[in-house]
Formats: sequence, C-alpha cells, structure tokens
Amino acid sequence: MTHSPQRSGRLFGVFFILTFLSYGTGSGLTEFATGTTDILTQVAQHKTHLIIGVILMAICHSLFNIALPSLMLPLLKRHSASIVYAYYGIAIAATTTLVVGALFLLMLLPPSEPGVDFLAMALIFKQGSFYAYQLGMALWGFGGILLCWLLYESRGVPTFFPVWGVIGYAIFIAGTLFELFGIPIGVLLSMPGGLFEIGLSVWLITKGFRVF
Repeated sequence: MTHSPQRSGRLFGVFFILTFLSYGTGSGLTEFATGTTDILTQVAQHKTHLIIGVILMAICHSLFNIALPSLMLPLLKRHSASIVYAYYGIAIAATTTLVVGALFLLMLLPPSEPGVDFLAMALIFKQGSFYAYQLGMALWGFGGILLCWLLYESRGVPTFFPVWGVIGYAIFIAGTLFELFGIPIGVLLSMPGGLFEIGLSVWLITKGFRVF
C-alpha cells in the first residue's frame, strides 16, 4: 500500500509522538516499580506496573520506532539512498539496544519472589538497563542527525527544522555520554532534541511532507 508524501509525513508525525508516549509511559511505570532502595520488595508489590511498562518500552515503542524509517525510506531514498539505509540501520540498532535494556528490567521479576534474596543481582539488572538505555539513546541521536540531513536535502520541511534537529541531537548525544560517566544531566540536555521532535511531529501532522 502506497501513501502520498503528505499522508506519509502525517503518519511519521503521529508515530514520532507515539514513540515518546510509549517509552515515556513505560519508563514511568518501570521506575515506579523499581525506584526505591528496597527494589525487590517494590518489584514484588508492583509486578503489573513493571510488566506493562516493559511491554510499552520493548514492543510498542519498537514498532513505532521501526515505522519511522519505514515511512521515510520511499520518500527520501532518491535524495541519498545510502544515508536513508544508514538511518534505517541505526534505528534498528538503537531499538534493539533499548529492548535489551527493557528486558533487563523484566529480569527483576524472579529475584523478587518471596524467600529469594538477590538484591545485588537486582541492582546489576537495573544498572544494565540504565547503560543499555543511554547507549540506545546515543545511537538514536546519531540516527536523528542522519534524518535531519535527509530532511535538509529533500526540502520536505522548513530548513530551520533540520538545523534545529542537528543541534538538538548533538546536545542529546553529549547528554547520554555524560550520563555514562556519572554526570546526571542527560534529561536537561535532551530538551532541545525532544522539543525538535515534538515540533517536527506537529508540523508533519498539520502540513504533511513535501517532495520536490
């Protein structure tokens, strides 16, 4: 089934927002289920929150993430097929890394069973999820820079969007690296890139994508 550039652009905007909502909601639920010092007791009491959160992060978010380059591929490959395929590959790699991070959280369920004391293991799983998240987001940032280059080349959206996006994603990548080195400023540095994605989504939903 083929879509017009305008319709594909609108779908891209919708899926961009859904990636935010699915991962953000899932992350909030898993943090609620694991965000105390007594992590095993918390997980035991809120297993449903953890499972639903992981489903949103590992399944729903992954489907929306892969839909993004799939929609862009037929529209932008005539401008630079190699960059489009690179964006697609990075999106898959980033999504896979984030799925691994979500699965680390799911591994907290067995140690949380009554009579089992694996606090150290639980903390390792949670830290593994943190590292996988930061690496996955760094990959997503590099993919975002490629997307912005394609948007600039295609002139499918106003020029200020890809310029804003490159700057935002560069700052975002720096934030993930700071987090890996124990400097907790990733959330702050994610704001320019996040606002770009929301702004681009709103534009695409209302205006669609223009192909010249």
